[in-house]
Amino acid sequence: MDVASPPLSTALVRPPRTALRLCLHAAWVLALAIGTELRVGRFGFHPSDQGFILAQAWRVLHGEVPHTDIISARPLGSAFLHVVDFVLPGPLFFVSSVLTMLEIILATIAFTVLVTRRRVRDWGPGLTGLTAAASLLNLNAFPLMAWHTIDGIFLTACGAWALDSGLRKGKAWPRWLGLVLLGAAVFVKQSFAPAPLIALLWLLLHPSMREGAFRTGHWWGRLAGDLLALNAFLILYIGIVAFDGGLGVMAEQLTGGLPAYGERLLGLWLGNPEALTRPPVRGLAFFAIAGALLALIGIFRERTGFAGAIFARLLLLAGVAVVVGTVVDGRFTGASRWADVLWWILGVALLVNWVATRRFHRMGALVFATGFMTSLSWGNDTPTLFTGTLALTALLLLADALPPVPEPPRRLRLTGATAMGLVAVLASGWAVVAHHDKAAYLDMAHEKLTGDLGTVTPSLSGIRTNPGTFAYISQIQDCVTRFPAGRTAVLPDNPFAYPAFGLRNPFPLEWPLPLEIVADAPQRMLAAADDLNRDGDYLVLFQTVSMPTLTKGGPVPAQVTPETPIFDYLGLEKALQSRLTGQTVTCGSFIGKYRN
Repeated sequence: MDVASPPLSTALVRPPRTALRLCLHAAWVLALAIGTELRVGRFGFHPSDQGFILAQAWRVLHGEVPHTDIISARPLGSAFLHVVDFVLPGPLFFVSSVLTMLEIILATIAFTVLVTRRRVRDWGPGLTGLTAAASLLNLNAFPLMAWHTIDGIFLTACGAWALDSGLRKGKAWPRWLGLVLLGAAVFVKQSFAPAPLIALLWLLLHPSMREGAFRTGHWWGRLAGDLLALNAFLILYIGIVAFDGGLGVMAEQLTGGLPAYGERLLGLWLGNPEALTRPPVRGLAFFAIAGALLALIGIFRERTGFAGAIFARLLLLAGVAVVVGTVVDGRFTGASRWADVLWWILGVALLVNWVATRRFHRMGALVFATGFMTSLSWGNDTPTLFTGTLALTALLLLADALPPVPEPPRRLRLTGATAMGLVAVLASGWAVVAHHDKAAYLDMAHEKLTGDLGTVTPSLSGIRTNPGTFAYISQIQDCVTRFPAGRTAVLPDNPFAYPAFGLRNPFPLEWPLPLEIVADAPQRMLAAADDLNRDGDYLVLFQTVSMPTLTKGGPVPAQVTPETPIFDYLGLEKALQSRLTGQTVTCGSFIGKYRN
C-alpha cells in the first residue's frame, strides 16, 4: 500500500520546493487544530476536568512550588508545560484547547514518521490524510483540554522522533532534544516512566554508541552529555522541590495514590475467552486470522508468487475492514473497550510483520509500549487517547509485510492515495463531530449549548455550554465580584475558576477529589483554614450543586439559604465549612465563608 509520494532524488529537491512542502504541512496542521477547536472543542464545558491542569499551571506561574505548596498525586510537569498557555495571545481556554490539539497532531505525525521511516516533507496526500484522520481518532470523544496523558504522549512521540533523527544523522542537538523530552515524559505522569528507560536502551544499543565503547574519552564525554540531557528535567524539578525542602512530601504524595497496572487492558479477553465472539472484541479474532494467513504468505512468498501477493492485499483489505469495524462497534465509548481491542490488534500486527519480513519492527513496538503507558489511568484505564495511532500503525505494519508486486502508474497511485486520504479524513471528522454534537464531554447535545461563557469572563470567550452550567459559572463570577478577597477558593469541583477569574487559591489542592487526596492532604487543608482564620481577607465558596446535575443541564437554583447542604466527597468540605470563622454568605447556588 503506497500511501506516500516516492522518495525524491536529492539532486532534484530544491530548497524552495522543500520549503513549500513544509509550509503546506504546517498549514494543514494549524488548520486542523484550529478547525477542530472551532467546530468541536469549544462546544461543551465542565468546571472540573477542563481547568485542572491550567489551575496547576496558574499556581506555578505565581511561584508556587510543587508538593510543598501544591499537593499532587502526580509530578507537576504538565503545570510547567502549560505555563505557555497563559503567554500566548487570545482567550485562555480557547488557546489552550488549540495547543492541546496541536500536541495530538504532532504526536501522531511523529509516530507516523518513526513507523514509516519517511520524512514529513516526502509524504504524499495518502499518508498525510491518514495521519490527519488518525489525529482526529486520537481525540475521539475526549474534550479538547490540557491534560497530563496528552502531554505524556506528546513528549514521548516527539522525543523519540528527535532522538531517532539525531542518531541517524549523527547530530547532537536533535539527540539531546529528544532525550530531554523523553526524560520529561515521566514528570507529567508516572505511567510514562518507561519512556526514559526506553531512551537509555535505545541510546546505548545504537551502533554509533558501540564505536569506541568504554575505550575513549570521547565516548565517555558523549555519554555524559546524553545522560545530562536525559535527566535535565529531573534535575530542574528535583532541584526546585529540594530547594523548598519538599523531597520528603513529594515522595509521600507520588507513592500515596492508587496504583494502576493495566490489568483490564492486559486481561481484555484472557479472563473471558467468550468475549472474542462479541463486538468489538470479536474484531481481534478476525484480525488474527487474516494476520496468520498473511504471515504464511510472507513465509512462503517464493512459492505463492503473484497469486499470493494479490491474496495478501485482499487480506490487508480485510484487516482495514476489521479496524474500521472495531472503531464503529466501539462508538467512541470507553466502556466498550474498543481502544483495548486496537492495542491487541497492533500486537498481532507486530507479530505478523516480524514473521513476514524476518525483522522486528522496533518503532511499531514503541507505539505498542506507548499505548500501554497511555492506559495506566484512574478514570480512563484504556488507551482511548491513542486509538488513531494504534489503528494506523497496525495497518502500516500489515502493508509493510505485503509481498512486492509491479507498481501501477504514478498518476494512478497518486489518485488512489489522494482518494484514500480524503475519505479517511472526512469519515473520521464526521464521526468525531457527530459524537460531540450528540453529547459533548460531560455536557449536553450541540443544540442545547446556548450559553456563551465569553459573556461571563474573557478567558472563556468562544466556549459554549448548557444553560445550567452557564448559570452556575455566572454565579461564581457574581460571588467573587460581590465579595472581593485576596484569597478565594471554590470547592470542591471548580479548578477552572482560578485561572478563569484570576483567583489565588489558599488551599494546597485545586480539586479535592477522593483519588487526589494523598499523603497528609486533609490535615494541610484544615491547617490552611486555620491560617485563613488568622489572617483574614478570604472567600471560600462551597457548591450545593453536584457535577452530574450540571452535566444534565441543571437545575441550578437562583438562590439558596445558609442551611442548604453543600456538596461533599469525604466530609472534608463540611469540616472546612465548620472550621472557618468568617461570615456566612450566600450568592446564587453557593454558600460561602467571607472575611475582608
